Amino acid sequence: MKTLSLKLDDSVFTETEQVINHIKKSRNRYINEALDFYNKVQRRKILATKLEKESRLVKDESLKVLREFEMIDYES
Repeated sequence: MKTLSLKLDDSVFTETEQVINHIKKSRNRYINEALDFYNKVQRRKILATKLEKESRLVKDESLKVLREFEMIDYES
């Protein structure tokens, strides 16, 4: 486990203290869970951005293939 020193805005610290006192969880555990959750959210955003970029790259070719399939349907 790594040791980390960080500076929090006063308002963030105060709100965090209120929450952890209410849910009876240690500050360390709460921050670990919060960062784990935030990392998952960020990884999903990164993946969504990559997928969007890749989709744009193949869009024209996909439409071309779709048109070709439609023409096969019309010719039948």
